[in-house]
Amino acid sequence: MLGKINSFQSLGTLDGPGVRAVVFLQGCPLRCICCHNPETWAADGGSTVTAEELFHKILRQKSYFGKTGGVTVSGGEPLLQAEFLQELFTLCKNDGIHTALDTSGCILNAAAKALLKKCDLVLLDYKYTNAADYKAYTGMEKARVDEFLEYLLNAGIPTVLRQVIIPGKNDTKASVEALCAVAKAHKNVQKIELLPFKKLCVSKYDAMNLPFPLKDTPSPTAEQMAALEALIPKEYL
Repeated sequence: MLGKINSFQSLGTLDGPGVRAVVFLQGCPLRCICCHNPETWAADGGSTVTAEELFHKILRQKSYFGKTGGVTVSGGEPLLQAEFLQELFTLCKNDGIHTALDTSGCILNAAAKALLKKCDLVLLDYKYTNAADYKAYTGMEKARVDEFLEYLLNAGIPTVLRQVIIPGKNDTKASVEALCAVAKAHKNVQKIELLPFKKLCVSKYDAMNLPFPLKDTPSPTAEQMAALEALIPKEYL
């Protein structure tokens, strides 16, 4: 089966446990105001590979994975290529490679459900805890990510909740406490990760002649991030 990938990162340490190969797939239906990979939006971009070709590229990294590492597939939105990814993850799991999916949870169809059976871990980008903000800043209804998370709970799939902290949008005590409440209501959630908003992507937007909605928004300070992370219960750190 053919898939579209944007890029491949070896020896990643920020997208799941241990040392990982990280694959960025092409295509995304959302338009999040903080998106740092606008080059992944177009479904017809990137390069075409077979699942077998991509698997062998991952396999070459296996000696670095150790006991906790593996492969993480991100995007873009990987659920757009769920059938391709199911084939890739089947190959990985048959070879004992840990599989993680980094997703917005925007799609929950039959192909997505079949893929989730091959996932050892889901990194779920739970972007906002307010429904109005979700719709305004991503174009997606919050109900869709809640439905996705509920499915992960019922399927017993280990999950990490991730949220990019954007000053003026979701950087409040109330917002983080609401995120913690979501975790507590879903026993499959193992960890909460708060990620500081950064503007390293501005040059990408400029090169694509696209306006970056948060060009004038500052990144949160280390002190601000530490104060918010202090609100997270120890069991989710």
